[in-house]
Amino acid sequence: MTTFKTKAARAAVPTIALGLALASPAVASAHGGDHGTGSGDEGGTTVATVQLRQLNDSGARGQGALVLRGNQVDIAFRVRGVLAGAPHAQHIHIGAQGRCPSQSADTSGDGIVNTTEGHPFYGHIGTSLTTSGDTSPASGLAIDRFPTPDGSSYNYRRSITVTADVASDIRNGKAVLVVHGIDPNGSGTYDGSAPSDLDPSLPLEATSPAACGPFRTSPGGPLGLDLGLDLGLDLGLNPGRR
Repeated sequence: MTTFKTKAARAAVPTIALGLALASPAVASAHGGDHGTGSGDEGGTTVATVQLRQLNDSGARGQGALVLRGNQVDIAFRVRGVLAGAPHAQHIHIGAQGRCPSQSADTSGDGIVNTTEGHPFYGHIGTSLTTSGDTSPASGLAIDRFPTPDGSSYNYRRSITVTADVASDIRNGKAVLVVHGIDPNGSGTYDGSAPSDLDPSLPLEATSPAACGPFRTSPGGPLGLDLGLDLGLDLGLNPGRR
């Protein structure tokens, strides 16, 4: 199996306030339109926070938040402890239990919870959190448009349009953030003889989940809302701003 190490597109991170600013050492993205024709539930503003915890003993972790208005999402998060110099696919998963698997979900017994084995818990891809362009499930493995940090951490921010089912699962607490890409053999790249369960042309390491966290919702409110993060997120939490 050949190694897998491709640089993703990059852009400068805007400084954003609410405590510690996201002055990125790696990646964030521009704002833009993406996918989704459904209008979602127009139930006002929904704020959701996420705590990413490691899967597959990856050491990856992170935290972030999003604001949902109709089917418009402003999202920002930070990820630490990932493989440097390699693309990390990342998605909002929907349509299942709205939670992350434990290591016992490894039904194949190979020591890795692959993406498919996690599906009963976090569901299928609802939105691909690319750095630019399309964000539909069709971009789920668009490796040239996912964050590729120089170091072991990166920041991500983007404004996107989501489908009605994604908006609904966010509001109902059933949406999950999953970051992919692990290096269990410590080689410093995605390699190994085991093929990915999603694309056999890629190593299993490239697509297996490294970190996972469900989005926890709260009603939209004024900017003074305490997100409980050591992370700065000026995502327009005041619903009167739009």
